[in-house]
Amino acid sequence: MKRWSFLWSPRWLGYLSLVLVFAVVCSLLGAWQFARRGEARTEIDRIDSNYDSQPVAIETLLPELDSFDDDDKWSTVVLTGEYLIGEQMLVRGRPFNGRTGFEVLTPLQLENGAIFVVDRGWIPVADDGLSPTAVPAAPAGRVTVVVRLKAGEVQISGRTTIEASNQLATIHLPEIAERLGRPAYTGAYGLVASEDPQPTDAPLPSQRPVRDEGPHLSYALQWYVFALLGFIGYGWAIRHEYRVLNADDPDVRAAAEDRLRRRAAKAPTDAEIEDGLIDSGEARR
Repeated sequence: MKRWSFLWSPRWLGYLSLVLVFAVVCSLLGAWQFARRGEARTEIDRIDSNYDSQPVAIETLLPELDSFDDDDKWSTVVLTGEYLIGEQMLVRGRPFNGRTGFEVLTPLQLENGAIFVVDRGWIPVADDGLSPTAVPAAPAGRVTVVVRLKAGEVQISGRTTIEASNQLATIHLPEIAERLGRPAYTGAYGLVASEDPQPTDAPLPSQRPVRDEGPHLSYALQWYVFALLGFIGYGWAIRHEYRVLNADDPDVRAAAEDRLRRRAAKAPTDAEIEDGLIDSGEARR
C-alpha cells in the first residue's frame, strides 16, 4: 500500500471516526462551559443591578403568592406586619465562614393577612452538633422589614423535616406554607436587610454574594484546544505511517536523510561536549 491510499483502510477510517467523535465531545463540553459562564455573568448582573436597589412594595415584584421572576433575585422589598414568633423554623446544615449552623426562618404576617417567609440570618450549632445555640428573638409587635428576594429551594431526596424540633432540611416554600396552614408566598422568600424596630440581638446576616464568574472561560478554551490537539495528533500519526509505508520511495528517503543531516548539524560536537564538562567542573570548584 503506497502513498496516501492507506487513509482509506478500515483501520484509518476508524481512527478518523474516533478523532471526530472526540472533537465533537470536546466542542460540546466547551459550549457547556460557555453556557455556565453566561449564567454566572447573568447572576453578576443581577447582583449589580438589584442588590443595592431602592426597596419597593412587595406587590410590585410579587403580584401573586406563587409568582417570582429570576431577574428580580436580590431585589429589595419593604414589608410591614407582625412576626409569628411561635411558628419560627430552623434550616439545618447551613455553612457560614467555614462553620455549620442553622438559618432562622420567621414567618411575617403582612397587613393583608398573607404570610411571607423571612430569613433573619444564621446561628451556630451547639456543642452537641445537633441543636442550635440560643435563637435571638425577633421583634414583637408591628415591624417594618426590608428583605432581598430569593427563589425557594427544592426538596432534597433523603433529607427530611424534623417536625418535633421544627427543623427543615431545605427552604421549600410549599412545604412551609403547608405547615403554616394559611395563605403564604411560595414563589420567593427574603433575606433580611434591616428591621424596624432594630432588635438588640439578631442572627448573623447573610453575606453579600461574591461577583465571580468562575473558571468557565478557561475551561471552555481548554476543551477547544483538546479538540484541536486531537486533529494534530491524527496528522502526526498519518505522517509517521506515510514515512513507514513509503520508506523505499526516493523522495521519502531523501527527506529522511535531510532530516538526519539537520539533526546532526544541531548536535554538539565532541569538543563542545568536553568544553562543557570542563566548564561545569570548574564552576563546581
